[in-house]
Amino acid sequence: MRCAGAQFGHDDERMSVNTQRDVNADDAGGPAVWRVLEDVMDPEIPVLSIVELGIVRYAQRASDGRLHVGLTPTYSGCPATDVIRRSVREALDAAGYGDAVLDEVLSPPWSSEWLTESGRRKLESFGIAPPVKAVANPRHLFGAPAVRCPRCSSSETERVSEFGSTPCKAHYRCKSCLEPFDYFKCI
Repeated sequence: MRCAGAQFGHDDERMSVNTQRDVNADDAGGPAVWRVLEDVMDPEIPVLSIVELGIVRYAQRASDGRLHVGLTPTYSGCPATDVIRRSVREALDAAGYGDAVLDEVLSPPWSSEWLTESGRRKLESFGIAPPVKAVANPRHLFGAPAVRCPRCSSSETERVSEFGSTPCKAHYRCKSCLEPFDYFKCI
């Protein structure tokens, strides 16, 4: 899904239609807040920021004048959710946004389609195959998709386990270079 990146401040990035940036505000919700959020890394995949991961839904001033930051977990029960919330809180406090409210946004649920293009490239450089395609039906999550090896680019790979180092990844092995790797599942 390609979105109008300029609306969100990223001309070259894939952004969720559900991501909202208040580009009219000079302070809260504006570029400074997003720069702070872009520096918060995912604890399970430390090369990805939470913005690249697509879990920041909005950063904007509400009618009460307070900054609200919406976060969507990658899946219900994700063990990194509390760590991410603490990291966002610490980053916002350190940047002078101590009165910011962190909102948990559960609907619509996060989708691997919300990963930015730079996030997908970073996953691959880190040795994790990025999601191949989005799924419209949860039944399509079962079965092993054809996944390209992030090390040698071979398509000759096989799934070793439905679950990799975290529940959102599957474990694969390349038949060409014989290296194991994780695949970030399409959710």
